Amino acid sequence: ATSTIAELTKAVRRARFKSALRTALACSIVGFTTLYASAHVRKFLAYPAFSYVTTILIVSDATVGDTLRGVWNAFYATTQVMLFSVLSLWLVGPARFTTPGVAAAMVSLGAFLVALPESTHLMSKRIAFGQMVIIYVGAAIGGANTGVVTHPVHVALSTALGALASVLALLFPYPWLACSEIRKTYRLYVENASERLNLYLDGFFAKGRPAAGDVISQAACFSRLAKKLLQSIKEHERGVSWERPGIRFLKPKYVDLGKRLQEIELPLRGMDMALHSCSSFPISTADQELQKASPKIKLHLRQKLEQAKCFAPCDATTAPETKGDNIEKILRPFTTIPASEEGLPAFFFLHCVQILQHDLIFGQTLKPVDYKSQDSLAAQSGEKNQARYCLGRRRTRLNMKPSCQSLIFALKCSLSLGLAVLFGLIYNKANGYWAGLTIAISFAAGRQPTFTVANARAQGTAMGSVYGLLGYFICGKSVHLRFLPLLPWIIFTSLLRHSRMYGQAGGISAVIGALLILGRRDYGPPTQFAIARITEASIGLICFIIVELLCEPARASTLAKVELSTSLRKLGECIEGIVLCLEEKQWPDSKFHTFQEKLEDLRTRTSIYGVLTEEAVSEPNFWFLPFPGDCYLKILECLSKMMDLIQFTSFQLESLQRLSLGIGVAWKEIQEPLEQDLELFKEMMGTSIQFLGAVTSLKSLSAVDTGLRNSRVVWDIELGKSQSGDLTIFSGTDEEDVAKVTSSFLRRSNEVAARIHAQEGLEELKSQIVLCIGGLGFCLSRLMRETMIMEQMVKELLQRENPTRLVNISEISSKLKALNM
Repeated sequence: ATSTIAELTKAVRRARFKSALRTALACSIVGFTTLYASAHVRKFLAYPAFSYVTTILIVSDATVGDTLRGVWNAFYATTQVMLFSVLSLWLVGPARFTTPGVAAAMVSLGAFLVALPESTHLMSKRIAFGQMVIIYVGAAIGGANTGVVTHPVHVALSTALGALASVLALLFPYPWLACSEIRKTYRLYVENASERLNLYLDGFFAKGRPAAGDVISQAACFSRLAKKLLQSIKEHERGVSWERPGIRFLKPKYVDLGKRLQEIELPLRGMDMALHSCSSFPISTADQELQKASPKIKLHLRQKLEQAKCFAPCDATTAPETKGDNIEKILRPFTTIPASEEGLPAFFFLHCVQILQHDLIFGQTLKPVDYKSQDSLAAQSGEKNQARYCLGRRRTRLNMKPSCQSLIFALKCSLSLGLAVLFGLIYNKANGYWAGLTIAISFAAGRQPTFTVANARAQGTAMGSVYGLLGYFICGKSVHLRFLPLLPWIIFTSLLRHSRMYGQAGGISAVIGALLILGRRDYGPPTQFAIARITEASIGLICFIIVELLCEPARASTLAKVELSTSLRKLGECIEGIVLCLEEKQWPDSKFHTFQEKLEDLRTRTSIYGVLTEEAVSEPNFWFLPFPGDCYLKILECLSKMMDLIQFTSFQLESLQRLSLGIGVAWKEIQEPLEQDLELFKEMMGTSIQFLGAVTSLKSLSAVDTGLRNSRVVWDIELGKSQSGDLTIFSGTDEEDVAKVTSSFLRRSNEVAARIHAQEGLEELKSQIVLCIGGLGFCLSRLMRETMIMEQMVKELLQRENPTRLVNISEISSKLKALNM
């Protein structure tokens, strides 16, 4: 396992070094062209600085497909800017641009028009912003001597050089294809999943808690690497459609690899939760007979995972046949469900093994086995994917009305660039480019940690400029030697982009800072230029920060709290959506589809909550209370686990319906005994989550007291009554609540298991049903325990926000009920 971790780490490191070397190659092509080309060629490539900027934007961590998309974005941006700039220069006249206000106004107007359409890619917008800054600042410097057509053409040719250098760097010495990278990464992920599976099985059969703990810790290292591999696959997927445009229609199953990978990832996360929930080792269920079957289980599941490699895009291999005995024959049949909660994790673990064995699909409604064949279902799924893609493209083209979010983004870009160009020209006209150009490549479509990004860019600019000065003075005035120190710096800053401290913003600023000094000539004394550029960059960043704060004054910490309340409300809807009372005739139009939509909505909101939490952790506190990031991150962890558990619960209920037909048992015989316990579970969970959602939506606890005084409601915490009638006080979920639901569920589940085993034959299906019910019991109990953790975190959160008072859950609940909140 240690060698596998080292191999995976080396693969990630090799990919980053490969990207860094190709970035250095692309910058070298630009440098040699602009430094050593004939004077006639250099006359047309008048802005080598922007060639470098274009190259860095396109080639960073890119494959051939990403680069082709970047070239298209550069072409699209250039077309927009050429039309707008030539028309504006002709109408206004170059001589009038000597006034800084005119140049700034045209940059502001052009930025607004470019930023407004939502369909335009962000890279295209960044390149267009940079081109407009250079064109209009150049017009302000050149005045009447500025060519109406030739000046924009020089900017366009400089952009084209950067784009061409990016393509050449990705093709030489051999093409770096997204298809190839996804195939390699996909296979590494399958190796990773196989190692994790072996470790989880070793943990399941461990003889004691220390041995199990060591194995679980080792599996956690593989899980962290798996997240990086999945992220890499997601990033490279966008380039596949540019390398092979017909792949969406010829191979629709390759459109979304994420769903395919979740079929592997989700059961593995379930195994991890099961092992963490085991109260003691060795596990009683893992008897000698099961331990003897362990090597065969590992071999069989390894072969199942090997089949997953053949789903990687551009892979021409066919799926190998799974060899070995079926796991259902290896595992002994399960006839009873554990009488206590301690035995449920083992059943859930084996249930996850079954999911991997049968290659079951999450997120899709299971149909009765005799409705349609698997081939027809797959064909239908492919047709739906193609139709959804075509309709989505058509809607994108037809929906020309800008949204509120796009208007805000366009306004931010317009004001920031306009002010940066204005003050940059006023401070130093000759170097007025850098105030606007620094922030032109800084914009993001959504929220971003403003101070963190600005700080990283400022540090990167300063660090790159200082390195450029050192390189200049070491190499002297020799242009031939000056470019040599750039190569290690480009490689270093390419790796720096993956660091937490600097990120993309700091890494890009650092490499551009050195390129502008060592990769050009005829820009004056380097020390003066470096000081002027750092000052201009600071002016631009100050304008960027001010406009960001004016357009989006809400702090990330405030938005994170709002999003937490929204996520909890969505979680409550998903809990309510868990249904058992479905009859067979309702299956074609099952409510499970609606439930999956609610769960997907919850995942989206939780993802936004996570992004805002990370931003809030990184932003400065100023005069506010310190942001309780640890509480928010712990709640995020609980929400992530609960989403997985709800996904399992939905799948288990669907499976019980399908399997009940297979053994000839009426669905009501399974549904009715479990329905009462499920309703009790939903009632307890609903009360808790409703309270958590209400209390996190409050601005402060003092607002509740103010509301009580204003409404003149009389309440009594001890009696739990008010003028409005009887009120049940919520005091939090405890072990007694969990035991009440779990014990009742297990008792009724054993009654169902007895009825199932009264039927003759089909032992494998019976065992599947028993494991499925046991897994359902584990999910219900674990959901309640995760809710208990969230209650503790929310209580701590309230205590930190209100340090001068003692937080009492029962008291708050009583007050909220008195106010009907």
